[in-house]
Amino acid sequence: MKVQIYGKNITVTPAIAEKVETKLNFLEKYFIIDDDVTAHVVVRVYPLGQKIEVTIPTKFAVLRAEVTHEDLYAAIDLVIDKLEDQIRRQKTRLSRKGKDKLAMAFIDEDIPEDESADDEEVVRTKTIAPDFMDVDEAIMRMEMLGHSFFIYTDNETKDVAVVYKRDNGGYGCIETE
Repeated sequence: MKVQIYGKNITVTPAIAEKVETKLNFLEKYFIIDDDVTAHVVVRVYPLGQKIEVTIPTKFAVLRAEVTHEDLYAAIDLVIDKLEDQIRRQKTRLSRKGKDKLAMAFIDEDIPEDESADDEEVVRTKTIAPDFMDVDEAIMRMEMLGHSFFIYTDNETKDVAVVYKRDNGGYGCIETE
């Protein structure tokens, strides 16, 4: 796996880069990651702490986690813990639902458990091309991204749909006509 580290308000030193690369390569122990996959790491410094964001787009799913902490090296450890937790949860979910094709991406090894913008102003716009998948895969991808909703194109109806986390637990699905 290749690692690209970007620094915002910080110069990424060789020690920081080595620590991040070492920790990310540790994930290959739990999840099959191709050599052509690039992990994108963004390190930011804020007045009250350091933030690290890691995104690893694999052919099976996108692993993403972010942590803010006063100590950068502690933040690196915590973000790796979050990624390991995502891998463990998704492996368990896939094995329960019988998704053998996706579950093969996981290596059989135990993983240990362990300033905002104005609300009325659009601060960011994204354009997406929803992939074809079933609702279970959409839920899995939403969980791996750590988002509260996910937009996809349903395999059966060929319509765009949205799955989301409900406040009282469980998931909801919005289908278009």
